[in-house]
Amino acid sequence: MALIQFEQLDPVSSLLDVQRELERFLRNPSFSLGPSGYGAFPPVNIFEDSDGIVIIAEVPGIDPAQLTVSGQGNTLTISGERVREQIADLKGYHRRERRFGKFARAIQLSSDLDLSTASASYQAGVLSVKIRKAEAAKPRQITVQAA
Repeated sequence: MALIQFEQLDPVSSLLDVQRELERFLRNPSFSLGPSGYGAFPPVNIFEDSDGIVIIAEVPGIDPAQLTVSGQGNTLTISGERVREQIADLKGYHRRERRFGKFARAIQLSSDLDLSTASASYQAGVLSVKIRKAEAAKPRQITVQAA
């Protein structure tokens, strides 16, 4: 018995079928890619620019006072708590997909970043953390002296 059935001879369709099956497998709750896998909260994008890196985390519906950004060594941790709203006359759920409670996400950083220069801002449910490169890691221009 085959796990994946390929009935078409079109190679593009076959590759798309394999991609769909792989995505389905990776979203399976019994399979985990660890802290960076599917469903990790908060989801982050990490960008590098000339001064250092920028980490963008989606934390909608969370009060900025409930967020904590901390760093130790080469690890930056974003943690907080999403509080469940209290709805009067709640008799039951038709669907319940939003998660509540405490969360934490640790991000490993390269050693050429200086955590003491980190700054964080929050706007419209998006947390931005900027960390500059250490001075020793920045490229320098060396002047050539005439002999």
